[in-house]
Amino acid sequence: MREFSLPALYEVPTDGNLTDLIRRNAAQHPDVAVMSRKVAGVWTDVTATRFLTEVKDTARGLIASGIQPGDRVALMSRTRFEWVLLDFAIWSAGAVTVPVYETSSPEQVQWILGDSGAVAVVVESDTHADSVAAVRDRLPALQHVWQIDRGAVGELAAAGAGVSEETLDLRMVSAKADDPATIVYTSGTTGRPKGCVLTHRSFFAECGNIVERLKPLFRTGECSVLLFLPAAHVFGRLVEVASVMAPIKLGCVPDIKNLTDELASFRPTLILGVPRVFEKVYNSARAKAQADGKGKIFDRAADTAIAYSRALGTPEGPSVGLKVKHKVFDKLVFSKLRAVLGGRGEYAISGGAPLGERLGHFFRGIGFTVLEGYGLTETCAATAFNPWDRQKIGTVGQPLPGSVVRIADDGEVLLHGEHLFTGYWNNETATAEALADGWFHTGDIGTLDEDGYLAITGRKKEIIVTAGGKNVAPAVIEDRIRAHALVAECMVVGDGRPFVGALLTLDEEFLSRWAEENGKPAGSTAVSLREDPELLAEVQRAVDDGNAAVSKAESVRKFRILAAQFTEEAGHITPSLKLKRNVVAKDFADEVESIYRG
Repeated sequence: MREFSLPALYEVPTDGNLTDLIRRNAAQHPDVAVMSRKVAGVWTDVTATRFLTEVKDTARGLIASGIQPGDRVALMSRTRFEWVLLDFAIWSAGAVTVPVYETSSPEQVQWILGDSGAVAVVVESDTHADSVAAVRDRLPALQHVWQIDRGAVGELAAAGAGVSEETLDLRMVSAKADDPATIVYTSGTTGRPKGCVLTHRSFFAECGNIVERLKPLFRTGECSVLLFLPAAHVFGRLVEVASVMAPIKLGCVPDIKNLTDELASFRPTLILGVPRVFEKVYNSARAKAQADGKGKIFDRAADTAIAYSRALGTPEGPSVGLKVKHKVFDKLVFSKLRAVLGGRGEYAISGGAPLGERLGHFFRGIGFTVLEGYGLTETCAATAFNPWDRQKIGTVGQPLPGSVVRIADDGEVLLHGEHLFTGYWNNETATAEALADGWFHTGDIGTLDEDGYLAITGRKKEIIVTAGGKNVAPAVIEDRIRAHALVAECMVVGDGRPFVGALLTLDEEFLSRWAEENGKPAGSTAVSLREDPELLAEVQRAVDDGNAAVSKAESVRKFRILAAQFTEEAGHITPSLKLKRNVVAKDFADEVESIYRG
């Protein structure tokens, strides 16, 4: 199939903007908890009425400080309650939010604030403030710097005390559906990040249709979601706006170091994450079972869950014997895993990279369905996703209702719909190229099945062509290899080479466990173990599993375990965890050469 579309389930208001949502919530659900924030370590609910009041107070401060309609206001912070509050306050002042990853370097901060022409920035910490201060002399448009950890919200509320309700009301309705809501800078796997202009219409079309299509996951007063993704990433913004649109309770966590504890205390009904999170849950549970001498039981339970899920997709369904085994393992294993995920959830939405068919079946089999989706910054997050009632594991689902997916003659995925960005800020050339012929050219390669379910097979620009002329899409095999507990990252190489190779990094947490279980010296590291025969054999099993997904010509013949990690600080990965292949290839050129030597 070359093209597929679904009718829209939500009509975008022509004269509205995203602040309509918080006013509507306060009017229709005044006492419903729409947010929850940590106060002295305890989750404390924030009603729709209270949230609107706090947003208005903060917006008054922005107006009093001279922020004008259409001005760009940058926001550099970890994911926290104040992020959401400030985002809606910026919109309520008629301005445009420019997210900045909290891990950004001063040079990146300068580029984003300078290119967007930001007149103000709200940072979280002293470290962020220092990054801005280091480049402020090169930012002539920047007039204000507020800091959350130094009372920015209270400071703004005090500054805006004299701004009338009438003035604020006029500002809150000043932006229309087709006006910019935010400029989100791409992570930038190559070159400087480009600013994607997303309008209020983009978010209405995106979140309105998702909430309608996934209605059982967004029940007001019953459902809740814990946001631990970076709020600066478009996927994080999707969670934020969709939660407010429904509305359901939203909690924010600044990092995932204590994610298990946060899930247990917040107990969300819905989780949105990236595959690495779900891989960690599986691998941690398996490692714990092995450490307790219950590894074989866990593996049998996992096989049962996968078989059960696969059987759900057949006309006859699971057999009586499989149902019995599933019930037994539900008491022994599955219920404990669901408890790790908070104990209340039945669904998760995963994006950012392929989850993998085996992991998808495993989670559905334990009673926690992970719905895969697909999208980019330019598509305001999800442009395709699996519906809750018609999931096809191994695909990224059907198009967002109201949009169209087309497969070009060369296999590239093309998109059309109201949710798309309107262009790249200050970059007409890149805009014209990306939106040629009225379609957004994603750069991804994919296929559509007879029911309109999309499968992504690789990136157009990342296709490797071996010396023998074989085209290889790295993503397929990389994702399979990376699913192994010991593997942190995998990058396939082989462009112009006689065969496909791979660079691998090891997961430090699981490496230490593996070393202890296999009698290696205490304190063993990737440096000391990367030539160890037993470790190489275990990693080879991960590579063999990856090779099983591709043809012989596409399979990895040789690999190298790196002593170092791929890090954002070193420029190897983006804040959204995408590999910067050109940087990795340059920094580890000697390791690549060693694969093909001799």
